[in-house]
Amino acid sequence: MLKPDPFLISLICTVIIATILPCHGAAVPIFQDLAIAVIAVMFFMQGARLSRQAVMGGIVNWRLHLAILLCTFALFPLLGLGLHALFPNMLHPSVWLGILFLCCLPSTVQSSIAFTSIARGNVPAAVCAATTSNILGIFITPILTGLVLERHGAASGSGGVVAIMLQLLLPFVLGQVLQPWLGKWAHRNKRLLSMTDRGSILIVVYTAFSEAVVQGLWHKMPLSQIGLILLADSILLACVLLVTTFGSRALGFPREDEVAIVFCGSKKTLASGVPMANVLFPPATVGLVVLPLMIFHQVQLFVCAVLARRYATAWERRQDEPEALPKAS
Repeated sequence: MLKPDPFLISLICTVIIATILPCHGAAVPIFQDLAIAVIAVMFFMQGARLSRQAVMGGIVNWRLHLAILLCTFALFPLLGLGLHALFPNMLHPSVWLGILFLCCLPSTVQSSIAFTSIARGNVPAAVCAATTSNILGIFITPILTGLVLERHGAASGSGGVVAIMLQLLLPFVLGQVLQPWLGKWAHRNKRLLSMTDRGSILIVVYTAFSEAVVQGLWHKMPLSQIGLILLADSILLACVLLVTTFGSRALGFPREDEVAIVFCGSKKTLASGVPMANVLFPPATVGLVVLPLMIFHQVQLFVCAVLARRYATAWERRQDEPEALPKAS
């Protein structure tokens, strides 16, 4: 039986607190500055604990990495635009922005690698692919978001690329520069840093939802919209899982690479997505924009956990099968 995700529970509690006790008045700029600061620290520590081997390794398997990047930064946006074209009035306009923004985000790192490992896939390739996706996402996501939202008839926050570079990329690069000195300490304190990362995201979510609540979020968002967001997220994930599974087989990838493509190519990062939304969108809309991402995060964890177990079971059955007896000469 799948256990509830503690981080998801924390996110839900944070939204409830922001609904009941939103920050307002003089507290707003304090929380906004705090959100910027903790996210900068988070990306700095990501750079500090990410080894150079993880950044550079595995590039030789270019077909696999290209397939994952195309799923992440091409297939997802095309599906998002197609879904919006078919059902333009299904969701609140700001929620549609969130769906399209979700489609432009990079893959996750930790859960992509974990599920690939559980499913007995190509873990080194998953490490390299997920890491590459996140690094490239710092550059690609703001540009892609601008292009997609322009096609959608909207616009992200002005100066999005420059803001991403200053608030996210610069701390990451500084962390990489200091990685030879901080890397061992970061790995020894991996659990503490993971808690710090999640705490940073909760601060950003609280700040964003406080602003949204003050602006009348729950008056704009009936309960039926939550169900429709869940439906839209599920359709996106199902389409990508089908394409990654059968597409990798059609292209002749071995089973281990197929697993890496399925789990890296179908994921979207909450850890980087919330900070990016905080930079790219006006404060009044961030709460609505990140809502589809928060729901997608839980859907992808649940579905991929089930899928990983099925892959692992199939792998174990193959290992238990007796080898074919040699033919008599």
